[in-house]
Amino acid sequence: MINPDMAPNLTLVICGAALFAAGAYLMLERSLTRILIGLLIAGNGINLLFLVASGRGGGAPLIGRTPAEEMSDPLPQAMVLTAIVITLGTAAFVLTLAYRSFQLDGNDDVPDDVEDAQIRRLARADLASQSFDEPDSSLPSEDERVIVSEEPPPEDDEPENDEPENDEPENDEPENDEPENDEDPAKEDER
Repeated sequence: MINPDMAPNLTLVICGAALFAAGAYLMLERSLTRILIGLLIAGNGINLLFLVASGRGGGAPLIGRTPAEEMSDPLPQAMVLTAIVITLGTAAFVLTLAYRSFQLDGNDDVPDDVEDAQIRRLARADLASQSFDEPDSSLPSEDERVIVSEEPPPEDDEPENDEPENDEPENDEPENDEPENDEDPAKEDER
């Protein structure tokens, strides 16, 4: 049987769960402002659930001042303080990301990743699961093994040159037998 003094308040549990659910929904949006608000709301919901889980309030957990039965559990309170600090640091980071994104693009929307779009397209075509080979853990047979010789390859005295020998100097300009004429032929007709 549950002690009525230790039973959690159902209203606070529902409020904490609703805050966490709303925050999780907002964190799935594309706008960094909504992600920031969702992060803060989810953090408050988690803190509320920590406090509800700690049980009813009691005296300060100091030895000698309060009997052990009346002391409150200090661990959830310490976890709430830690969660507040983590939420504050994460909120500052997301706020900085939103500000920088607004400076660069003029909005705070997170664009789609090119690789994510490619994976989504392959998944729709049901090619993602077929693109990977089955893992082969068997060892190669004697016929499949490659035998590596211990002798180094023979070295030639002359270096190999793939280009044909040509005694003529290379000229980048095409050969033209006609004399160079800077004038346009259409202008000659006008004269």
